[in-house]
Amino acid sequence: MSVQPLVFSDQDLQARNTLGLPARAAVAVLEDESAIPALCEALAAGRKGRDGVAPMFVLGGGSNLVMLERPRHRVLRVALRGIRLRDETADHWIVEAAAGESWHGFVDHCLSRGWPGLENLALIPGTVGAAPVQNIGAYGLELDQRLHSVVAWDLRAGRAHDLRPSECGFAYRDSLFKRDGAGRWLIVRVRFALPKAWTPRLDYPDLRDHPGLRAERGASVSGRPASASSAAPSPRQVFDAVCDIRRRKLPDPAVLGNAGSFFKNPVIDAGQAEGLKQRFPDLRTYPQADGRVKLAAGWLIERAGWKGRRLGPVGMHERQALVLVNHGGAQAADVLALARAVRADVRERFGVDLEQEPVVLD
Repeated sequence: MSVQPLVFSDQDLQARNTLGLPARAAVAVLEDESAIPALCEALAAGRKGRDGVAPMFVLGGGSNLVMLERPRHRVLRVALRGIRLRDETADHWIVEAAAGESWHGFVDHCLSRGWPGLENLALIPGTVGAAPVQNIGAYGLELDQRLHSVVAWDLRAGRAHDLRPSECGFAYRDSLFKRDGAGRWLIVRVRFALPKAWTPRLDYPDLRDHPGLRAERGASVSGRPASASSAAPSPRQVFDAVCDIRRRKLPDPAVLGNAGSFFKNPVIDAGQAEGLKQRFPDLRTYPQADGRVKLAAGWLIERAGWKGRRLGPVGMHERQALVLVNHGGAQAADVLALARAVRADVRERFGVDLEQEPVVLD
């Protein structure tokens, strides 16, 4: 049976980005991996200048993205589906999910099947395939700590790779897939090694002190076993607590357009951090293994006076200063203007440069 080539057609993408920005582009939908070799051939022909093909952007859930109104990129929307238990060892379940699966839905599904380990990452928007690109993390857990492997096509070379975590170039909110730029890597499947000897990760105070987990104060923290006098919370209890915290702190993109945390938490050298701490005793600092110090970007933005402040149709959220929101009618230019203003104020006040998390589809 012959494989039908992917067809790109002009489509409205406002509902495909969580900031709700107006955008139109040439879009094709990938629902079957068998279409990828022909796509690679077409891209190779375009690079040789035979047909003037525009560059391509791989779109997941649109949750970490600032879309221009008329981007020059064509858009490949990944709609691959499927979740399965691929393998099992004495210590882990190896669970594989297709790139187009909802991330939160996948985490929920794993718990329903008795495969814990991802509950701290509940309610993060986006798709499974986008998760390794950003190396998502929350409440003391980073994705690369649970990753088994990534199946990804190098669209420039026209071949698939089965990549282990050490080959993915993971860093804080970064990876090989992100650094190599839009249009090179197409993640099709992601596998996770989920622990059979599970212990809750309750490092963050918001999570440890959550009312739903308060009865479990003796539960393990940072992997230490619970005391004999109290039972550790279940994976589902941790999942529910994470969802509750995120819903209280962060706006729902379906109600108020946003892209989640808009800036990375900056990491600076220890000397600079100590100088800032002397000036601002309540500065939130997190020592890193390499001797540097991570700062809370939300704290910096709030102290610079941007929490709840608007600039035209956009602003920083009233409950979480790290989240840039679209109050209605915003375009990419409005978002980028606000981001520049916030970065400039933080740099002037603290001497710290903030790095934007969402990528720009231009």
